[in-house]
Amino acid sequence: MSRGPFDGRATISGIGQSAVGRRLMRDGLDLTIEAIERAVADAGLSFDDIDGVASYPGPGVPAPGFTGADVSQVQTALGIRSRWYMGSIETAAQVGPVIEACMAVALGLAQHVVVFRSVWEGTAQAGGGRASALVPGGELPPHLQYSAPFGALSAANWLGLPATRYMHDHGLTKEQLGQVALNGRRNAALNPAAIYRDPMTMEDYLSARVISTPFGLYDCDVPCDGATAIVVSRAGSAGLRRTPLVVESVGTGMYERPTWDQRADVTSMAAYDAAASMWERTSLTAADVDVAQLYDGFTFLTVSWLDALGLVEHGRAGDLLDGGDRIARDGDLPLNTSGGQLSAGRLHGFGHLHEACVQLWGEGGERQVARQPEIAVVGAGGGPVAGCLLLSNREA
Repeated sequence: MSRGPFDGRATISGIGQSAVGRRLMRDGLDLTIEAIERAVADAGLSFDDIDGVASYPGPGVPAPGFTGADVSQVQTALGIRSRWYMGSIETAAQVGPVIEACMAVALGLAQHVVVFRSVWEGTAQAGGGRASALVPGGELPPHLQYSAPFGALSAANWLGLPATRYMHDHGLTKEQLGQVALNGRRNAALNPAAIYRDPMTMEDYLSARVISTPFGLYDCDVPCDGATAIVVSRAGSAGLRRTPLVVESVGTGMYERPTWDQRADVTSMAAYDAAASMWERTSLTAADVDVAQLYDGFTFLTVSWLDALGLVEHGRAGDLLDGGDRIARDGDLPLNTSGGQLSAGRLHGFGHLHEACVQLWGEGGERQVARQPEIAVVGAGGGPVAGCLLLSNREA
């Protein structure tokens, strides 16, 4: 079997997560350090072993709390001597730095890279609600110059259009879409770190206030405070606490415009490009996937990833979602087993990667899937940018 673009040399050896909550009243660097300390310890390493640091999105993002810390702050705080580092917003969505770290260890530029993503939007925006899409006194970003005059200022507006078109073209129903949210809530009930754990019914979902058609309140993820860290190690590294997970393949493609509304098929979006490039780089196929952790900033993004990755026949995601049984922890394709961003909190893609590792290592406790998985897929981002990873617990 082909070991993909890194030939089995890139692995994940440790994971860590800080406290997660709606408004923890802790700053982003504090949360970041907590997550990194836990990830390094989880790998069985010390900070003296870490010789690389990477993060998304880097400094300079205006939205309050969207960036918890940057690479330079972490290096300064922890005294890490880096042989390699990076931090940039222009990448394959949130998991781009993980992919870059895989390249670094595969090429021998570093032995152990800690990659982190931290947010503290809940605290940073506590006084004024969600961040505005507009830049006061400045020029509108290109994608807003056409939508803002019509009042479409939110990703809920931009994504509502392709979601509505997909529902029209392929017969996806509101009830089927709702199974993404209900499944996430059921799984979150078994996740002590999840923000929303109370039961939710289909009636609750359907009766929630409308945000932007076809999305109601429970179609939208939960801003929160929290940090996640991953240790990417070169295969064969000594001193690790457990057998690391192999990064079998990654999806980094961008074949069409990075836009919400200017693709040849408006329902497809960037996930299709990322997924296509991932499968091109491995002998594994969608049929090998045992568990899926797919971005759910909005319920439709999960639908888009199911389609893009070939986990369902194109346009037939509704059949998989119908009734919720096939995506449950004991179903054909366990989905978003931590509760995802819809219930566990918006950790911006890294929560999904963290959960994929938990499941492959068999450390999910009450939420561990019924059959021990060997292959997990992670899809991050949506709309104009996306990236994905294929992980296995097979020996490197």
